[in-house]
Amino acid sequence: MWGRSYRYVGPVDLKAAVRPGSGGCRIGSPSDFDRWVAERSAAELVEPFTFVVGLDGGLRLAPRRSEHVACAGGGAVLSAGEISFTQEAGRWAVNDISNHSTGYRPDVTSWRAVAQALDHTGLGYPSGFTHEVIFRRCPDCQEHNIVRESDFVCVFCGGDLPDAWNVQPVE
Repeated sequence: MWGRSYRYVGPVDLKAAVRPGSGGCRIGSPSDFDRWVAERSAAELVEPFTFVVGLDGGLRLAPRRSEHVACAGGGAVLSAGEISFTQEAGRWAVNDISNHSTGYRPDVTSWRAVAQALDHTGLGYPSGFTHEVIFRRCPDCQEHNIVRESDFVCVFCGGDLPDAWNVQPVE
């Protein structure tokens, strides 16, 4: 079991712009990553990349300024965020990774799916997100918030935000 899936909750026009076959590069093995990273310029490798973990459990990577929904090919994901890599002693590893995706707004618990996807890449990686983003939807005004400094108060209306992730409304 992979855990919760996240559907896209960002701007409709960004999802409408996604074209079939435009998803990020799927990295399912060490050789996939080696081919992908060899095609990157030194300037690209300095910046983080956009990532998603698809419903198939596979890691997909795209340039940083790519929309997560485009990286996911428009579909739901198991996690999404930003990722950067470093090379030490000839071996690639994940340097920084977050769940920062305002299009999907995944919970920090999505790390489990990320770790499982990274297990197939041959990369070293940290024990969790190096930067956790806490997303909440205000029950009063329905606006989406990023919780900063453990202050669970809506920046739009001042209402209390729930302790548990609640970004996607119950249908």
